Amino acid sequence: MIEIELDGKKVSVAEGSMVMHAADKAGTYIPHFCYHKKLSIAANCRMCLVDVEKAPKPMPACATPVTQGMIVRTRSDKAINAQQGVMEFLLINHPLDCPICDQGGECQLQDLAVGYGASSSRYSEEKRVIFPKNFGPLIAAREMNRCIQCTRCVRFGAEVAGVMELGMVNRGEHSEITTIAGDTVDSEVSGNMIDLCPVGALTSKPFRFSARAWELSRRKSVSPHDSTGTNLIVQVKGATVMRVLPLENEDVNECWLADRDRFSYEALNTSDRLTTPMIKQNGVWQAVDWTTALEYVARSLTQISAEHGPASIGALASPMSTVEELHLLAKLVRGLGSENIDVRLRHADFTRADGDAGKPGEIAGSAIGGMGTTVASLSALDRALIVGSFLRKDHPLFSLRIRAATKKGGQVHSVHALADDWLMPMGASVIAPPSGWVDALGAIAAALGEAQGVEAPSRASITDEARAIAESLASGERKAVLLGNAAAQHPQASELLRLATWIGARTGASVGYFGEAANMVGAHLVNALPGRGGLNAGQMLGASGQPRLKACLLLNTEPTFDSANPAAAGAALRAAELVVAMTPFKPADDDLADVVLPTSPFAETSGTFVSSEGRVQSFHGVVKPLGDTRPAWKVLRVLGNLLDLEGFGFESADEVRAEAIGEVVDLPERHESQPKAMSTDLPRESSGGDRPIDSRMAGGQAAGGQGNGQGGAGQSYSGMQTGSLERISDVPIYQSDLIVRRATSLQLTADARAAAVSIPRELAEQLRIDTSGSPAQLHWVRVTQGGASAVVAARVDASLPAQVVRIAAAHPDTVGLGAMFGNVMVEAAPAPADDPRTATLDLQPQMGKAIPEPGAVAGGSPRS
Repeated sequence: MIEIELDGKKVSVAEGSMVMHAADKAGTYIPHFCYHKKLSIAANCRMCLVDVEKAPKPMPACATPVTQGMIVRTRSDKAINAQQGVMEFLLINHPLDCPICDQGGECQLQDLAVGYGASSSRYSEEKRVIFPKNFGPLIAAREMNRCIQCTRCVRFGAEVAGVMELGMVNRGEHSEITTIAGDTVDSEVSGNMIDLCPVGALTSKPFRFSARAWELSRRKSVSPHDSTGTNLIVQVKGATVMRVLPLENEDVNECWLADRDRFSYEALNTSDRLTTPMIKQNGVWQAVDWTTALEYVARSLTQISAEHGPASIGALASPMSTVEELHLLAKLVRGLGSENIDVRLRHADFTRADGDAGKPGEIAGSAIGGMGTTVASLSALDRALIVGSFLRKDHPLFSLRIRAATKKGGQVHSVHALADDWLMPMGASVIAPPSGWVDALGAIAAALGEAQGVEAPSRASITDEARAIAESLASGERKAVLLGNAAAQHPQASELLRLATWIGARTGASVGYFGEAANMVGAHLVNALPGRGGLNAGQMLGASGQPRLKACLLLNTEPTFDSANPAAAGAALRAAELVVAMTPFKPADDDLADVVLPTSPFAETSGTFVSSEGRVQSFHGVVKPLGDTRPAWKVLRVLGNLLDLEGFGFESADEVRAEAIGEVVDLPERHESQPKAMSTDLPRESSGGDRPIDSRMAGGQAAGGQGNGQGGAGQSYSGMQTGSLERISDVPIYQSDLIVRRATSLQLTADARAAAVSIPRELAEQLRIDTSGSPAQLHWVRVTQGGASAVVAARVDASLPAQVVRIAAAHPDTVGLGAMFGNVMVEAAPAPADDPRTATLDLQPQMGKAIPEPGAVAGGSPRS
């Protein structure tokens, strides 16, 4: 430690620290603009000049290393005069338009100008002018004259986000910030540049001119969109959510926020909100009061149970539902005598958890959703193996953490169906079609077994990549094997988990899932899963081809977007006698539901989420429910009372939570993220066998073959056709849940407008598609799967293996197709008459043209 004197006080700091760090430790404020604790030191603004004894001139506190015995004065005449001179210099070109600036009232430049600026300007020359810029639908950059060239936004992109989309060009007074990697800023974490900007140069475009900072009240909440558990500050004006900012929490989201969390609030204020209960009578929706709606639902459930038995009733919920909602939904279904409840709508393999329902508060089955390590520890990993993850888009903040680990020397390896750009240095990677993932993990296990002299659970051939990954995992101290959303949704998910667990046991690595949603772990804790004899989500939604339910309760989900097989889900729900949708929004497929009950989204209800690390975070509603909307836990409580079920006398969400998971702050001791009870004594061969998929494609203009597209429990790929194309599905970042899908500005981003289909170069050449143009160039193709087809725009992706086609799930263009994994057929198609590329301005994704094959079940009609 080094001791210095700062304004007469002794301060000890670590060697290599800067004067600014010492001031932070001592609680002494030094004015600054360019300095930020999460970014590199630039010393651009010079606002932090301080008086260092024996130095010939003032020194920047952010870039001056401490030395033993150093004497620093931050309030001497020398320091104050230097800071005032810098402030005058920074203001000579500033437009001084605080009354119309969105940053007014929370502007660092405004604050420091009051403290260090003069009462009037001596500058009488012409001010420079920088023309407005268009950075995209999220960041407003129309007043770049306000920019003071601190380069915080530039450094954030290069150092944290991993892509330098902004840069400073020109020199001297001609310097300006502009895009250098494209025309717009498209990073999934770009909104943090707004927070970092100390002036009003970069502001929120959705928030623009909607409120003044002092009109807003600030309330804490938790993001519902992924498993990170991101902490939020929700800013409210009256009864309306106006803006969302990050609440700093070093153990979770640090000071960052993904754009999905930041801008999804727009959906809360759209005309798509449902505010009145409605019942469909003779195909016509009728608005009713709550008493009528709930009595109708209770009476119908009682009648169906009497006629068809309790097992004909089921419930499907989104894992973004709160602990309280899921607990009461599970309690209601079981009170009716059914075990048909599930949150895993996008899963195809239910082997581990079916029939393994435990007591409330215990994790069922394989603890899907648990990460096995803490969020903060991701930044310190020495070795990581990531299986089946679209990391940047599925978990933007986890991606930032893991990228930070690689900057410290960590090695990251992957098993995936394509070389997705994670914006970080990558170690060895295995690129294989989904049907080859089990063998890919088996090869890594075999390499470990060979090196350690133990019998491995697989006889898969050891590749060079597998051997390199095994050798890497055998070294290092902090290690993790992490399975992504695609691995959890894979038809052989249980095999992947067992192999990953074996690898983790042999290398000392933690094992777990990144987690698909905000409360997947919470769903397991409260047992929102089928019990013995109960139907899983795939069975309830007709994966077997036979509808099984007569009545279905839907909570915060749209199955034609949120399920593994949208076409089968739509058919199964249409075959039911009663479908009750509890949702904040008008249903995307209003022909599926018979009753819609307007329930509160996260901003309008109290609840609890359990993140993938097992962190329990409760929150309160930040605004009153809109119209006649009611919190879902209250709706379920009243419905339980109308059905004369016991144990529905709750008065508050706190009482529900106490019954569901107990009075706890966190659950690390109860959250079995690492599946301890799972046997590592595996069979020597995976269910998929050792035979690789034949990469040959059929001749002619069409390539691939048609499978049934149905994902079943424990499904192997033995039915995959030789020479066939395989589908790999990602859920686009801005289609992940029913809130995000309605966030207007997010739907205008490049990610939202990206083609729903990507085809490999080899397939494009076989289809005689010109690949000489830009990678972003779109081509029209017909994709056929599971008896239905859709004509969609596709791009050519050179990172895809020859037999893999990337087809987005939960996308308006593709909801009429089959399962997320399986065989597909692709052929070239003429551009439809309404080709969006010919439109003057068409920023919204176009709806798919679902064309059922003869005798096929038509897919769900997408929301238009």
